[in-house]
Amino acid sequence: MNEPLITHYADTLYSCLIPYDMHFEHRMPAHSIIFVRSGKLLIEENKRVVEVTAGNYVFVKRDCTVKITKVSLEETPYRGINLTLRRKALKDYYTAIPRSILPKDAKPIGRVATILPKSIPLDGLFQSLMVYVDNETEPAAEMLTLKLREAIMCLLSLNPDFYPTLFDFNESWKIDILDFMENNFTEDMTLDEFASYTGRSLASFKRDFAKISPLPPLRWIMEHRLDMAQRLLENGKGLAQDVGYSVGFKNRSHFSQAFKKRFGYAPSDYVKLLS
Repeated sequence: MNEPLITHYADTLYSCLIPYDMHFEHRMPAHSIIFVRSGKLLIEENKRVVEVTAGNYVFVKRDCTVKITKVSLEETPYRGINLTLRRKALKDYYTAIPRSILPKDAKPIGRVATILPKSIPLDGLFQSLMVYVDNETEPAAEMLTLKLREAIMCLLSLNPDFYPTLFDFNESWKIDILDFMENNFTEDMTLDEFASYTGRSLASFKRDFAKISPLPPLRWIMEHRLDMAQRLLENGKGLAQDVGYSVGFKNRSHFSQAFKKRFGYAPSDYVKLLS
């Protein structure tokens, strides 16, 4: 298999199998625990690189931007499982625990990525998740809720500093929308994801976006993709049939139609016009 295989369940449990090295910059809207099954994971933040080898776990904090490289080793692809700790799950857990058990001297974890020590509870948790992933079966909602509670318990048992880290419910920081959009408009993301990565609800994202552009977000993205495609074709930076993919279009026919509507020529005809 030469194509990556990425599956997710209820936007909480993710599994990926990647047969080649993959590098990308990612914004973490929620805390996550990642288990590296094979290959290795490199996480870079502020020139610090954390290397997570096969069989190990790493905790990645929310509201952070990290550079991630998923590395395959020789004939062994990268395989990993990501369990995302959503805000609601954390709030539900926090509401149910007695305040008397909260440690008084614990401090929030400052590092973006923290390799977790091996533990029987953590191994047991991810072994139970692998059964679902390997059988391509989505856990029932009630089961996934239990697994999230189990994950929270695992972290709290490993280090009391996870208490103030996980149970900090201050609003996520909001990053500059225009800056984020200009750097990521070619990415395959939904508006919900754009909103989440900028620290906003979808409604808040649309309201704030209206303050910086007369165009609705999807139209803005389309216009910027087409403008970039035009520049690439004019500078000879790609073949007409491939430029659409490089600027974020999934479908070659859709790209060709949109380009012709905007500039009056299909991409291939536009190249001929330039020569």
